[in-house]
Amino acid sequence: MDDGLNPYGNGSAAAKQDILVQFRNVSKTYDGNDLAVRNLDLDVRKGEFLTLLGPSGSGKTTTLMMLAGFESPSDGSIWLSGNRIDTLPPHRRGIGVVFQQYALFPHMTVAENVAYPLLCRKAPKHEIRDKVQNALELVQLADFAKRKPSQLSGGQQQRVALSRALVFEPSIVLMDEPLGALDRKLRETLQIEIRRIHQELKVTIVYVTHDQNEALTMSDRIAVYRNGEISQIDTPDEIYGNPRDSYVATFVGESNLLPGVVTDTGGDHTVQVALDAGAPAEAVASGGAALLAGQRIAASVRPENVRACASLDDLPDTCPAGLNRLEGTVADIMFLGEQYRLNVSLSDGQAFIVKLPISEASRFAVGHPIVVYWDRSDLRILEVVSAGGDT
Repeated sequence: MDDGLNPYGNGSAAAKQDILVQFRNVSKTYDGNDLAVRNLDLDVRKGEFLTLLGPSGSGKTTTLMMLAGFESPSDGSIWLSGNRIDTLPPHRRGIGVVFQQYALFPHMTVAENVAYPLLCRKAPKHEIRDKVQNALELVQLADFAKRKPSQLSGGQQQRVALSRALVFEPSIVLMDEPLGALDRKLRETLQIEIRRIHQELKVTIVYVTHDQNEALTMSDRIAVYRNGEISQIDTPDEIYGNPRDSYVATFVGESNLLPGVVTDTGGDHTVQVALDAGAPAEAVASGGAALLAGQRIAASVRPENVRACASLDDLPDTCPAGLNRLEGTVADIMFLGEQYRLNVSLSDGQAFIVKLPISEASRFAVGHPIVVYWDRSDLRILEVVSAGGDT
């Protein structure tokens, strides 16, 4: 359906060709009051692996279900390849879908499950045979064609579901928490497999998960959801290394949030900050935001970017005098396998996390003093809390 509106706006022809899906001012409410998704504008690029990441109830699955056709928008429009689809039933959208619970037909063989979308489209028998064979080879299950789903492991069943979603060669495949029911080792194996298939077929994938590591590992871009809106959409390295606000910084990985006051904006993009924890610091404004002296801000530093020593006397000569350091006490030490996590209680009582290599963590013990420090480029100002004067 096309109501005459142009979902691309006045963009260039190249930009139009690069975009496969557009959400335009889409909102969704289930009860007429609360919005599960609000005023969503989202473009999905052809051939990309886009992950919708967020906690339960953030709107990510609702977005996916509206694109699939299993839910209808309360407002706005959804477009696929320049055609409006939000009024079309699911079977007319040509979209492949993979669910967490596989949704395989238990009475059918693996081959019959994979063939089902082609049978619904009345494809010729020889075409069905060839495409099913190719689809099963793609997920390395050609030798299991005659088995029933109950004779397969959970990982194998999910591969069948993926094969079925790909067999009719859709322009886009949607995946809703497809690995959520699997154990960690199997999840990691299938993450690699799904990524390999994506790169091999160049098919567009929109993937829903609440697992941050999964999103960072698999995605070309990540859209971080919060309360029905996208807080930030960007590449994994930008989401992790340059979060837009404190929500993204703490939801995607771990971050130490350090409130403070801007004392000088200085030059070379460096901002001087007086931290509430009782120390001066230098920081970089996330996204290059303009800041003013006196503004209260929230800054963050990732635990793996923090270093530690036992006392001020042990600080390296390269550490700027008085800057970018905090004193505290080791409250707890946790072994994570490849590193240790030190939970530190700062001198003002604030909790602080440090992640250290095994060789360095052995110098510390619970109850002992510790000095944490970092490079100025690793402390990022996320947002302005107030214009100043508030405490």
